[in-house]
Amino acid sequence: MLSTGGGAALALCFWLPCVLALRVYTNSWAVAVPAGPEEAERIARKFGFVNMGQVIRGSHFYHLQHRGVQRKSLSPHWGRQVRLKKEPQVHWFEQQTVKRRTKRQISMVPTDPFFRKQWYMNNDVSPDLNVLSAWGHGFTGHGVVVTVLDDGIEKDHPDLEENYDPLASYDFNNDDPDPQPRYNPSDENRHGTRCAGEVAAVANNDICGVGIAYNARIGGVRMLDGLITDVIEARSLSLNSQYIHIYSASWGPEDDGKNVDGPGILAMEAFYKGIVNGRNGLGSIFVWASGNGGLRYDNCNCDGYTNSIFTLSVGSTTENGEVPWYSEACASMLTTTFSSGIKENRQIVTTDIRYRCTEQHTGTSASAPLAAGIIALALEANPALTWRDVQHIVVRASSPATLKADDWVINGVGRKVSHHYGYGLLDAGKLVDLALKWETTRPQRMCLVRLVSNPQRISSHLVVSLNVGGCSGTPNFILSLEHVQAQVSLSFTRRGDLEIYLTSPMGTRSVLVALRPYDTSSSGYKNWSFMSTHTWDENPHGTWTLELVNKGDYRNTGGYHFYLLFDIQTFGSKN
Repeated sequence: MLSTGGGAALALCFWLPCVLALRVYTNSWAVAVPAGPEEAERIARKFGFVNMGQVIRGSHFYHLQHRGVQRKSLSPHWGRQVRLKKEPQVHWFEQQTVKRRTKRQISMVPTDPFFRKQWYMNNDVSPDLNVLSAWGHGFTGHGVVVTVLDDGIEKDHPDLEENYDPLASYDFNNDDPDPQPRYNPSDENRHGTRCAGEVAAVANNDICGVGIAYNARIGGVRMLDGLITDVIEARSLSLNSQYIHIYSASWGPEDDGKNVDGPGILAMEAFYKGIVNGRNGLGSIFVWASGNGGLRYDNCNCDGYTNSIFTLSVGSTTENGEVPWYSEACASMLTTTFSSGIKENRQIVTTDIRYRCTEQHTGTSASAPLAAGIIALALEANPALTWRDVQHIVVRASSPATLKADDWVINGVGRKVSHHYGYGLLDAGKLVDLALKWETTRPQRMCLVRLVSNPQRISSHLVVSLNVGGCSGTPNFILSLEHVQAQVSLSFTRRGDLEIYLTSPMGTRSVLVALRPYDTSSSGYKNWSFMSTHTWDENPHGTWTLELVNKGDYRNTGGYHFYLLFDIQTFGSKN
């Protein structure tokens, strides 16, 4: 207080401390009504409240909300106070205020001997995956179950044993519950154990490094060390789907630049059942490595696992923010984490079979488990996230940062996106923060538009355009895009010579498939669904343009049908 000459008092207050000192009133009241629940309901209806029930079961305290009152206000609502005070059956009431509470914890830096070598999450590069921020808020994967679909997991590895979960594990190669890898002189079955350590290696046990979700439960499915069939894949993808939250997979068709291949009928059914019924209807999370065929110009949109709307496709970048030599580019990639590049680049540190540690895990195989671990932190922060919610917050928590590529563009809603990185480097701290605030998206709607009804001839360059209304006037009317699929059937003399582009009404141009010089097939594409995430949150209404460009011999010929499928958020849901 400063005294003035006129005897008045002048109070000085800096803005931020004052704001923090003010009480913030909500639209909730606690009331005591000893007469019972029927009387509490009557009072709620009389004064326009919604009765949210007893605060404590068996007590006479009830929680009332008023939808007509601001959720947050710096002053109490005196009108409601007066009405409640005059009601004889209300013995006590209190408008609820926001309380400031902080967790009594310290920022946790693991003591594991290899943690200093885990450059991608210990602030050794800038930016890194910002895992320390998520840990600092108390999120370490507790209560989340992740399963690695691979060649097994060394379940008794001293850095995994404490977190190993037999309910999230199985050996589908030998059809028994033990996913222990098969040992041989070349240690070829080390892949699954390495991926598992990235997710959930135990912290502060003086062994190896630490997993991103070091308090998560980790399981392993042995399914790649034997004959792989549609049955094996489907059983693996659907294992204990009410218990397992995240399935991490770092495999797919051969990355030789020649194949166009994907899941069979049974595996597709497993994906669909997983997103519809998994996690008690919230949907299983399938995290997928985008592929290592970059040296042979492979495109991950020719891989039916990574270009599925049901999977979350993860690419790689080096410690210097460069595109690794093995990395594939495609429009279906959503996000990126770290891995290695040239020989001089540092690689990923994790567990290894024969109870060892390694500093030499690499490829997009190493990137997907890092993303799975980060998503486990987000699910701990908000267990109610649906599979689509997870994809939404991953888009928003990914950043171009310092990632180098010549194809960064700004899409129709102002986000930068690249065929090499998706929306960029995934930030664990930001993902957890978004998870805490996120409001569940409304049910998915799907809109199918036939772009070409009759077969068309393909020569050197074909452009087809159509004005799309987003299924307006139907129950599938949509306003905001998530995935866009272009289902193509075509014949072509040399498939790899054909490039296909899709441009949205807001001007975002997706490369659905680029030149693949090793793909000499004359089989074309048969009902193949190319997918793009680049138009996420855009309005689909307007002119869509499809381009087919022959990059090869002028004698290449063919024809095609084309359909456009929108997988869309409902009008009015979060953008």
